[in-house]
Amino acid sequence: MAPAQRCPLCRQTFFCGRGHVYSRKHQRQLKMALDRLLLQVEAARKAIRTAQVERYVPEHERCCWCLCCSCEVRKHLSHGNLTVLHGGLLEHLASPEHKKATNRFWWENKAEVHMKEKFLISPQDYARFKKSMVKGLDSYEEKEDEVIKEMAAQIREVEHSRQEVVRSVLEPQAVPDPEEGSSAPGSWKGTNSQIASTSRQPSYLDLPSATELDWMDTGQPLTFTGHQDTAGVGNIHSGATPPWMVQDEEYSSGNQQIGPSYEEFLKEKEKQKLKKLPPDRVGANFDHSSSTSAGWLPSFGRVWNNGRRWQSRHQFKTEAAARNKQQSHKEKKLMVS
Repeated sequence: MAPAQRCPLCRQTFFCGRGHVYSRKHQRQLKMALDRLLLQVEAARKAIRTAQVERYVPEHERCCWCLCCSCEVRKHLSHGNLTVLHGGLLEHLASPEHKKATNRFWWENKAEVHMKEKFLISPQDYARFKKSMVKGLDSYEEKEDEVIKEMAAQIREVEHSRQEVVRSVLEPQAVPDPEEGSSAPGSWKGTNSQIASTSRQPSYLDLPSATELDWMDTGQPLTFTGHQDTAGVGNIHSGATPPWMVQDEEYSSGNQQIGPSYEEFLKEKEKQKLKKLPPDRVGANFDHSSSTSAGWLPSFGRVWNNGRRWQSRHQFKTEAAARNKQQSHKEKKLMVS
């Protein structure tokens, strides 16, 4: 009986020796595996004449499984922030190690001989790929330069428009003088100074207007009580502090405490704990604040002592015997006297 051997394509152990590679199942699995690899090899062959160069992305780190070498191969060739599509696979297919591994694989699995050349890249084809890769890099750099120039032109245009807007805002606008009709910058400055001096003068909003004076002289049955402004305080129109920003006298010192005190908080917290306990428990109505003497506890039972109940019982008996002995001794003294 032939020794056991493991077939990686069929994923099973066989005992028929070299006859397994001629079986129908092995040939079917071999054809399916070669067809999967052939799709990737044909896609890489298309890049020999026209190499594609793209900006690097994490997806370019993908690997493919080389059936002949039994190893993973990087599909693309990346350097820095640039990636040459199918460059890694073409480099592997053109290597002498891959050629040796392909010959060994074809001999061991008895694959079709005319299919072997499809999985190899000749040195001439690889040299042609290198030339196309250089051209692809040059064209990519030219495209990048054009993109950079377009972006720079857009940035300059935006910056120029922004400067125009800022300049139009900062330039002084001419104010026509009603007397002279001049639009010189000096007149604009004079007008601004007049406006500024007028804004610094006190407001006369508190005085009654002409309509109010006319209304008072008409003799209507309504009585005008006048403005209800506090004397010496002013209002927000005359530059006084708004009432909602005036600090109250009672809070000016800052000594008044806001909210409950810490002691009240502790008491309320203790009450909340007691509410969770059963209301009919022993000692629920006991007043802990009452003053009691040290001898209020009972002298029997020892229920407040630590230990077992039999220890309390024996301790009680010992104390009772000592008490009886003292009492009998006192009685004897009284009888003798």
